[in-house]
Amino acid sequence: MKYESIQFERRGAGAWIILDSPKNMNSVSSTMLGELESVLKECEADSSVKAVVLTGTGSAFCAGADLKNVLSSLNHSEPGTKDFLDMFDEVCGLLRKMPKPVIAAINGLALAGGLELVMCCDIVYAAESAKIGDAHSNFGVFPGAGGAAVLPKKIGLNRAKYLLFSGDFLSAAEMERFGLVNKVVADGQLVEEVESFVEKLAAKSPLVLRRMKEVANASVDQTQDAALRHEMLHLRQHVRSYDLAEGLKAFTEKRKPEFKGY
Repeated sequence: MKYESIQFERRGAGAWIILDSPKNMNSVSSTMLGELESVLKECEADSSVKAVVLTGTGSAFCAGADLKNVLSSLNHSEPGTKDFLDMFDEVCGLLRKMPKPVIAAINGLALAGGLELVMCCDIVYAAESAKIGDAHSNFGVFPGAGGAAVLPKKIGLNRAKYLLFSGDFLSAAEMERFGLVNKVVADGQLVEEVESFVEKLAAKSPLVLRRMKEVANASVDQTQDAALRHEMLHLRQHVRSYDLAEGLKAFTEKRKPEFKGY
């Protein structure tokens, strides 16, 4: 299928979603959101996809929303239809709830809505030259996909307020120290590093990764006791799975396990 604002590629066990509107610094448009929704649903349904990678072309990962498109959508949407904000919220929900790992590969600027897309991902790789910031305040725009609501949980309240209020862009290395970025790599090594990580994930049980992601995500808004109960519930279910039996058998037989995801 041909897309207008993204590329969608299968590379081994990974599904690569590449934001591809470099003249607009990969700004998010309604068209892009519709295409993202389609491919994310495809990735979720395809059991051969073991991990999803989100990256960009050109000098930006994503410089935020296309503000002209946002205003047009909000001013001209028909009653009962989705506007830009609805669509962005749905795409972010698909990323957060994807039952397999989602990796952000930040190739350049990740600002405002671009940062919010990054925060929806499970693992974040960033090129050395990447710059990351909120930037909403620079244009009097209020965030709506996690800038103010999720960023404090990711990097701490005071650091989040600094990014939100100042609109400054920080380096990938600084954001790694803040805890948002997992790994900073040389600019020319980003794709190779992420592909290697996808291969590592592909060897794991997709069932255990899905359950780990669900429990870890839920734990952020739970008490420790509630999170532990949630974990035990999943463990009780997991002990009856094929993948656990296969993993233990492979360990005993000193071979690599062959997981099936159930």
